[in-house]
Amino acid sequence: MSDQKDKKLNRLLASLGDFDLVSSRWLQAQGYSRSLVARYVSSGWLISPARGVYLRKGGRLQWQGVLRSLQQREGLPLYIGGRFALEMHGHEHYLRLGEAATVTLYGAVRPPGWLGQLALPERFVFCGKPPFEWSVPHFTIETQDDVLRDQGLERREAISGVEPIVCSTPERAILELCDGPTGAALVYEADALMQSLTTLRPRRVAVLLRHCRSIKAKRLFLALADRYQHAWLRRTPLDGVDLGSGKRVLVPGGRLHPTYQITLPRDLDEHLG
Repeated sequence: MSDQKDKKLNRLLASLGDFDLVSSRWLQAQGYSRSLVARYVSSGWLISPARGVYLRKGGRLQWQGVLRSLQQREGLPLYIGGRFALEMHGHEHYLRLGEAATVTLYGAVRPPGWLGQLALPERFVFCGKPPFEWSVPHFTIETQDDVLRDQGLERREAISGVEPIVCSTPERAILELCDGPTGAALVYEADALMQSLTTLRPRRVAVLLRHCRSIKAKRLFLALADRYQHAWLRRTPLDGVDLGSGKRVLVPGGRLHPTYQITLPRDLDEHLG
């Protein structure tokens, strides 16, 4: 290679950490042609874990690095929410222990196709747009922490050597989970997780409830919190929270919650751990 091309390669390698993943689209935007990238691969400087994405020589494929790439390098409004965000915060459904992790992504756009082609023990599931009125921001380094905090999002370090990635706070994550596909399985899982959520922040809960578009999610969240008589619920102002009207049938034949008018499984107590 010429000196100029050597410098270009060295600049690229210096910009990539051990867990950094870059796409063909990003490389082209940085001035690396397809032919040049192919030359780097054939020379062993880059490795390709799936078509159209690359790690530097010696790099390691980790879901944390993949998420950082989606948020920082690809600039996609995608973040970790729902079930996996709760797991990151130390809350996990006891029935799921020992299973391969499922990274639950929320956002305004679908993730790129190569995400499903990566040979990772974890699998990624796109859960669609979150049930809130806010637009999902782009998670660049310019995005201020207080902007994220106002929406119940935060940056969280997931692995040493990788910059923090954006995920839901527990308050937002449990509401996202409650917005999942209707049925008894949803209630069982949300109930098991709600049991451990003893330290939610009342002000944040109130803001999220006021801006949540899903009547089902709000009613299920409140019914389960009421079931465990969490102290934070008594300090959460519910003025301005739209709970809709009429009954909501989550479980056909279930028992109706007298306050929140939503049906819960009759055998819910049997599923406690």
